[in-house]
This record gives sequence, structure tokens and C-alpha cells, in this order.
Amino acid sequence: MMDLKKIFTLTFVVFIASSSFTQKVDKKILNWYNGKKFGMHTDLAYKKLLNDKKAEEVVVAVIDSGVDIEHEDLQGRIWTNPNEIAGNGIDDDNNGYIDDIHGWNFLGAADGENINDVQLEVTRLYARYQKQFEGRSANQINDDEQEDYALYKKVKKEVDEVRKESQKELDGIAESWDLLEKSDSQLKEKVGGDYTYKDLKKLKNDPELALQAQMMIQLDGFGLSFQEFADYKKYLEDDLNFTYNIDVNPREIVGDDPSDFNDKVYGNNDVEGPDAGHGTHCAGIISAVRGNKIGNDGVADNARIMSLRAVPNGDERDKDIALAVRYAVDNGAKIISMSFGKSYSPYQEEVIAAYKYAEENDVLLVHAAGNEGVDVDVTDNYPSPKYESMSHRFSNWIEVGASTRYKKVEYKRGYMWNDGLAADFSNYGDEMVDVYAPGLEIYSTVPQSDYDEYAGTSMACPMVSGLAALLKGYYPSLNMTQIREIIVSSVQDVSEMTTPLPGDSETIVSFVDLCNTAGIVNTYNAVLMAEKLK
Repeated sequence: MMDLKKIFTLTFVVFIASSSFTQKVDKKILNWYNGKKFGMHTDLAYKKLLNDKKAEEVVVAVIDSGVDIEHEDLQGRIWTNPNEIAGNGIDDDNNGYIDDIHGWNFLGAADGENINDVQLEVTRLYARYQKQFEGRSANQINDDEQEDYALYKKVKKEVDEVRKESQKELDGIAESWDLLEKSDSQLKEKVGGDYTYKDLKKLKNDPELALQAQMMIQLDGFGLSFQEFADYKKYLEDDLNFTYNIDVNPREIVGDDPSDFNDKVYGNNDVEGPDAGHGTHCAGIISAVRGNKIGNDGVADNARIMSLRAVPNGDERDKDIALAVRYAVDNGAKIISMSFGKSYSPYQEEVIAAYKYAEENDVLLVHAAGNEGVDVDVTDNYPSPKYESMSHRFSNWIEVGASTRYKKVEYKRGYMWNDGLAADFSNYGDEMVDVYAPGLEIYSTVPQSDYDEYAGTSMACPMVSGLAALLKGYYPSLNMTQIREIIVSSVQDVSEMTTPLPGDSETIVSFVDLCNTAGIVNTYNAVLMAEKLK
């Protein structure tokens, strides 16, 4: 799970860039990531370089929250297992997964029940070590327990502090929430549905609703809508009820042993799950049907999405990720798109082995750098292109930060309204992060054949996954190591440009300080380079 706390508190504007009120998508942001300037120049590549060429289909595994495979703009873009017969209840391909037609769900039970809200890894570690260390003083800890005891104290402190902070914040907004919730309901009743800023301006003089309208206008003045305020309240409640609650264990629904990586046969074939917004959005960025005049245009028309549901609302399990990676490799994926991350990884050896398995089988791993606005060269962030136990990076890995369509910062009502070229929330690192890609104001597919605007390195990651699929499809003779090299070598050079340091808008830096290529991925440049290497 990408850490949202920092986004809610420091860069809340990311989630309201379209508007604080209901409106259709702004044409300025529709498909901007495929365009020129600071987009990927994908449309130009199709028009000028690929117009008379045909591409082979390329399977892209999306390890995420699930994908709505029935979405109108993903029809013909979903991978189908050629060795499995749908609905017969038989494991036709003998891979251990019954009726895995479009992928697999590692977050469900055999009876079809699914889990969604889970703890963070830090909470699971606290719960795990509490049984061993609670009630014991430091002088009662054996020498061979010292390392685990130090970790226990660290995670206990972190969990306790967040729970205290979240409860304090909830108590602080309780009175405002009651007033705003009632006002929102009254305003919706008055206008017959969702209201716009224009509606509120008209209602300022309404004898019965003037106060309610003024409250919402004032909220908008802080760059917030009632829905975002409600989302923040739920986020705080989730901290207490799920993410930082050591007393819940939704994993019991799945029925496996999450510490036993040989316990592989679990889950179900519901590749959408209960909350597939994040995964469906990523899938649409990669491969939504191009040129059909509905929704957005994906980067790669030739990509076929394999949905691997392994990322809940909370932190993903190391075991689920490792098995999902192996499933993707074994079932023909050439690119694995990974828009997730966490601060602790207790089973690193097994996860590293899975990534090496992908490396050995010429499968490209594309990973979102994260949304905390921190330097991942010095901050723990998993998975990683290089773990402490490794002497060198994975050769098949691209780590992706998030860029914007803005050359410089813009302010509105005293708030930073538009980020600089680097998204304010994006993690960075001139060693670990390879490239930046569009990740702010991204309009793409969401469940129920709908569309929405999201932001995050989670959106930047599938941009690069889509580009890799495009290159592999049009130039199938290239291996994924070559394709990785093309992507990182063909970036739009922005090394001379400056931008506020993500997470610290007062500090101005060059892109040289943010990623090792100092560039933004560029489809046009990449295709030109692939033409020379084919």
C-alpha cells in the first residue's frame, strides 16, 4: 500500500486537482500523459513512427487491488489463459489454480469470500513480537533475541504513536464533521444531487441554506470538498480499526499460513475483488482501447492485462507478492507492473528469490517509487531494486517517480495548487529511482465502466509498463534487458530544470538529484532507439 498519510496532510491537493465539486473531466488533463511537452509523446510515436506497423500481443501482469475485466474500455485488452477451460471447476493446466482464466486472487478464500481492509506490516510485526516480548524487561532478553527485541520496541512505538495521533485528530474534527455532514445532505436535497461551486454561490443568499453554502465555500477555500473531508475521516478511522490495530486478523478468511511460502494453493479466481479502483486505473493507463472516443487512451494497444490481486487496503504480504510474481512469469507475462510498497519486509529472502526468478526468465519488473516525498536511497521502501543483502541491483528493474505537466509551481489562495515538474508527493533518489513518468492528474478507467482522475507514483508506474509492452510488441526480437536500457536511455532530458524537492517545497533542486537518468520517459525517443537496435 502506498502511504496516504503524507498525501492527506502535505499534498491533499493531489486528490482534488480536477475540482472540489462535480464536473466532467477537464480536457486539459484528458490523455495529457500521451501528449507532448512533459507528456510521453506517445501519440506522436503512433502517428509518425508506428502508423504502418503491427505489434504482437504482450502480456502485462498487474499486481494490484484487482481489475474490472468487464470494463467497456478494457474489452479485448484482458489476458485469457489459453490452457484453462472456464467454469469447469478443474485445474486444466495443472498449475494449482482452478479456473484461473484471467489471473488469480491471492486475497480470497476458496468459497469466494475476499479480504480487503488489512493491517500495515508494522502492525503485523508488533502483533507477532508482542507474544514474545510483552511484559519482559530489557535484562530478561537473551542475546539471540536482541535484534528482534529492538525491532519490537521500534514497531510498538510507531504503532502506538500513530494510533494516538489519529484518535486525537478524529476527536478534533468531530464537531466540524457533524455540521458538514448535515450541511452536505441538505445541499444535495436542495439541488437534487451533487452540487457545484456555482450552485453554492447561488445559495449564499438562500434564507434556509445560506450558512450551509457558506461553510462549503469556506471548505473549498482550503482546497477541500466535503467528500475529501469524509475520505480523510475514514482514513483516520481505518488507522484505528484496521491498519494499526493489532487485534484484527482478516487473513483467517484466506486460510493459508502467510509465513509458509510452500503453502501455495490458496485464493480464488475473482480477479476484480471488492475494491478494484486502483488496479483498474493502472490497467487502463497501460492498455485502455485507443481512439474509441470513450474514456482515456492507454499507452499500449497491444498489451493484454493479467490481473493478480495481491494488494489490499493496507500492506501487501510478502508471500502474496512472491507467488504473484512467480505466477506471472510461469504464465507468460513479459512485464510485471507493481504499484505498491511498504516500509517493512519480513521475508526478504523469499521475495528476492521471486524477483531473481523473473530476472532469469527475461521478465521486466516496473515499480512505483512511493508517495511519501522522501529519498528512497536512504529510506526503507519495499520492494526495492537493491536489497541490503545484494551486491548489485536487479538488472530487470525500473523504479519510477511521478512527474507533472507543470514547468513551475503555481499558487492559489495561498496554497501550492500546482506542483513543479516533480510531483510533490513523489519519492526520489538519484541512485534507486531510474526515471520519472506522468503521475498527477491522470484520468483513467475505474470499475463499473467509469473513469476518474487519480494521482501517485502508482499511476507513473503503469506508464512505463505500457511503454515496455509497446516496445516488446513492435520489436519482439528485443529482450527485456534491452528494452529496459532503451527506456532509461531515451528519456526526455530535464537535467537542467529545477523543481521543488518533493516533500519540501522550500528546497529547489535539479532533476539530477531526483533520479539517475534526470529524465521523463519518452515513447517517441524510445521507438526511435528501438528501430536502431531491432
